[in-house]
Amino acid sequence: MFKPVVVVTGASKGLGLAVTKLLLEKFRTAVVAVSRSESPELQQLAQAHGQALLHIKCDVTDSARFEQAIKKAHETYQRIDSVVLNAGVFDPVGKITTSDISLGAWKANFEVNFFSLISALRVIVPLLNANETDVKGRVIFVSSGAATSGTYGWGPYNASKAAMNSLCRTIAQEEPGIVAVAVRPGKVDTAMQAQIRQLEGTDKMRPQDVAIFVKEHEEGRLVAPEESGHVIAALALNASPDFTGKFVSWDSEECRDFWDSK
Repeated sequence: MFKPVVVVTGASKGLGLAVTKLLLEKFRTAVVAVSRSESPELQQLAQAHGQALLHIKCDVTDSARFEQAIKKAHETYQRIDSVVLNAGVFDPVGKITTSDISLGAWKANFEVNFFSLISALRVIVPLLNANETDVKGRVIFVSSGAATSGTYGWGPYNASKAAMNSLCRTIAQEEPGIVAVAVRPGKVDTAMQAQIRQLEGTDKMRPQDVAIFVKEHEEGRLVAPEESGHVIAALALNASPDFTGKFVSWDSEECRDFWDSK
């Protein structure tokens, strides 16, 4: 019986690390972890799981290097079953009209949050389609509530996540054998949330918006990476065709079957 192989981008920390660990330890898959750096936690996973974890250092915006990484992964395991597109950046933050944020900074955000997705799909989708299974493969886009609601000062992040959701809908139509899902992971207790709280007192966000994030942290209401990470990992392995093209929240009723039942 073959072991499923899942590619996870941005796998060295935060949500990506949690998804990687869950895939290895609970779901018993092989994981191709793609990230710019190798955190101590990822090193520990590599030592514990040996050949089940292949870490490839790669900036997702380097399309040529990413293609080489995926080809190496396919040569190693002879198959790829799913990909979790988790790599992303939050910056820059500030009003659209501010002179403090260059157009180049907007483009840098989109290079990671959107254009890298296109490069990933172009190299991975043909490999998924080569699988001789009813569902050829699954693509999980790690999105955000910002994709639909938007937040003052988050122009690049709002727009790039909205573009991600659009890409998910399109690839779902173009590749009927593949299940593509965009997932809102909630306010996850990661470095991004810490960065947002540090914006208190600046003119990059409205004080009332920062206050919401601060209060949720103080009251312990942030989502643990393992909580929404479990849904993402489970969807990467078992999302049915009913999900394809959808934008779903990790804690929604339609994702109930993918919650961690312990």
